[in-house]
Amino acid sequence: MLSGRHRAMLILGPTGSGKTPLGEFLERHGLLGGRCVHFDFGAHLRRAAERGGEGGLFARRDLRIVRDVLERGALLEKETFYIAARILADFTARRKLGDRDLLVLNGLPRHRQQAEDLEPLVALERVVMLRCPAETVVERIRKNSGGDRAGRTDDSLERVTTRLQVFTARTAPLLEYYRVRGVPVATVEVAVRTSPRDVCKALSF
Repeated sequence: MLSGRHRAMLILGPTGSGKTPLGEFLERHGLLGGRCVHFDFGAHLRRAAERGGEGGLFARRDLRIVRDVLERGALLEKETFYIAARILADFTARRKLGDRDLLVLNGLPRHRQQAEDLEPLVALERVVMLRCPAETVVERIRKNSGGDRAGRTDDSLERVTTRLQVFTARTAPLLEYYRVRGVPVATVEVAVRTSPRDVCKALSF
């Protein structure tokens, strides 16, 4: 691992597929005897939009960008990736990540350019893909199967549909991006009642 890069694992999957519950489960239980730290990028963006930034981390222009991205269901692009990098750096500093800790990435990267921009910051060791069809996503969100949708204001059918379209077009291709770079990729089929423990059992974690 290059100096300054954190060991990392990436959870991929459409909205509602259980990324956040899985990340929280891994943080509580660890992986292969080691400490895991879950980084939920979407939660940090929503928190910034709601609270107006904390500790001077964001300028007003940055907050306008964050709120616009959330409102449109869009993604941070190359020219605004500095926002994601700043959030990640603040998070890893506050959580005091050590060389042996595993950073569990959820929601970052979301497309190839972000993956390339993230390269200097993390050393990705594995990717877990939660495969979940659209009709199952809608049902999981309706039933709050993962227990992580409370307080979400962006779960309307219209916004969920937009996020699913963006995932298919921009995020799903990351599987092949990482495969050709030799990063191990594992896929788990997610049903309405699939739990984080079920995912870990399927992956033999």
